[in-house]
Amino acid sequence: GGGFKMMLQDTSGKGYKALEQAQLQIVGMASQPGAPVTGVFPGFNTGSPRVTAEVDREKALMMGVEPSEIFGAMGTYLGSAYVNDFNMLGRTFRVTAQAEPTMRDDVSDIANLKVRSVSGGMVPLGSVATLKDDTGPVRVVRFNLFPAAEIQGAAAPGTSSGAALAAMESYASQLPAGFNYEWTELALQEKSQGNTGPIVFLMAVVLVFLVLAAQYEAFTLPLAVILIVPMCILAAIIGVNIRGFDNNILTQVGLLVLVALASKNAILIVEFARQAEEQGKTRFEAAVEAAKTRLRPILMTSFAFIFGVVPLMLATGPGQEMRQALGTAVFFGMLGVTFFGLLFTPVFYVV
Repeated sequence: GGGFKMMLQDTSGKGYKALEQAQLQIVGMASQPGAPVTGVFPGFNTGSPRVTAEVDREKALMMGVEPSEIFGAMGTYLGSAYVNDFNMLGRTFRVTAQAEPTMRDDVSDIANLKVRSVSGGMVPLGSVATLKDDTGPVRVVRFNLFPAAEIQGAAAPGTSSGAALAAMESYASQLPAGFNYEWTELALQEKSQGNTGPIVFLMAVVLVFLVLAAQYEAFTLPLAVILIVPMCILAAIIGVNIRGFDNNILTQVGLLVLVALASKNAILIVEFARQAEEQGKTRFEAAVEAAKTRLRPILMTSFAFIFGVVPLMLATGPGQEMRQALGTAVFFGMLGVTFFGLLFTPVFYVV
């Protein structure tokens, strides 16, 4: 959830038109059937209508008009300029200078607006500037000092965010020389972190194993606990695929949480089985008794947790993609923890 944002940069000064064409080339490749990305749309457009004023500086100086006066007059007439405030009737009023709407309806009206020369005379703007209808970008974004175009999108259903970013990088690599790209926002964080998810997950499993090994003073009993983790992860992945979600950062957080939850249920069975075995029962009898004894507590706590994450899994409104991703992984993973744990933890203990 959350999508990505790519900043396409014009690093060689090719111009806004070339930047727009490069942007549309990426969007076109990303819109092909079967692409691992969806909803890719451009954020840069050079086709917005505007009026261009080309000032003849030499002519303006000959007529005694400073170019700064021309630009200042256009800014005041066509935009506005703050003059001052005054008090009247116990209130403060602001004075703003601006041309009347009827005096700036079209290009010919703008040409008739006056600008003051150094001699004090009034010179029409049309005599020192050429005004024409034109098109151009409404907003020019610079990213790391280069003109840039924003491209936003998201991973296609069932596609990981990493695969989506790799696909966009592949599209950008096919552009002509002189264009570069950089990631920003969540995509930048994901790329900067790299492929650390599996490492963190492995470290969590190893940490649980070492803690259990220290508690039981053996390396075999912790295996009965750890071996249930892959099954609950498989259940979570199946659930995520059923709902058409991708393997994003929140899904990975849910998988990390499942390591602790799966170990918790397995520890309850292993601990009771170990105590029963110390009382003289065989390993098989101890495992069966532990499974029977802990059946109700495990079901009660597990289903309480499962029903508790249902609102998260079915969340709506702002940020629903993130909440649904986390809730789905934990919901289906806990189902796997509950059923696989009750069935296989006693088996792993005996083996």
